[in-house]
Amino acid sequence: MKCLLITGASAGIGLHTAGRFLREGYTVINLSRRRCPVDAVRHINCDLSQPGFLEHLSPQLSPMLREAEQIVLVHNAARMEKDSAIETPSNAFRQVLEVNLVAPNSLNYFAIPFMKTGSSILFVGSTLSEKAVPGSYSYVVTKHAGIGMMRAITQDLAGRGIHTACICPGFTDTEMLRAHVPAEAMDSVKGMSAFDRLIDPDEIAECLYWASCNPVINGAVIHANLGQIER
Repeated sequence: MKCLLITGASAGIGLHTAGRFLREGYTVINLSRRRCPVDAVRHINCDLSQPGFLEHLSPQLSPMLREAEQIVLVHNAARMEKDSAIETPSNAFRQVLEVNLVAPNSLNYFAIPFMKTGSSILFVGSTLSEKAVPGSYSYVVTKHAGIGMMRAITQDLAGRGIHTACICPGFTDTEMLRAHVPAEAMDSVKGMSAFDRLIDPDEIAECLYWASCNPVINGAVIHANLGQIER
């Protein structure tokens, strides 16, 4: 049994990624507050912002991971706030850290002991994983840190046959993008791509599946942004 353990598969990139792995015969387990609309996905309701979210999941997750000959762990869920470095108190910052960094660390700590050779840990990053824009302070900080986490895991898992990578999407047609970009600005956003369009979530799902199959990219940061135009 091959298993995909993914966070945030209720919509957007996560939903399309769940579907892509299902087509390859994977058992797909989604961790999120909202249920994944695909019936074949095994949904476990949880709030990644809560420090003890894994405590009640262990009895359900452990048997499935123990049986898996291959585990793909995809850290997809993320919290994005419209905040700035001069207006973000630490309590608000911690809430973003819990979802974007602490939850992935908790899942790594839990899942790695079950992972056999051929397994992988994949991060869904962003163009903001290696650059910054104003007004996305906590998201930029945590996405940069996610690359650091991925690279550290690569070193610490050397010799165990488990590979890692961070796929960094550009402007992708998701609920998150439309929540943060006004409709009247969408044409301008599309124009920031060398292809003058938004990325389809299926394209990122395909990148994630490909990354799971290719250990040669261990430790890589892959920008999947259609050639974003810098202005």
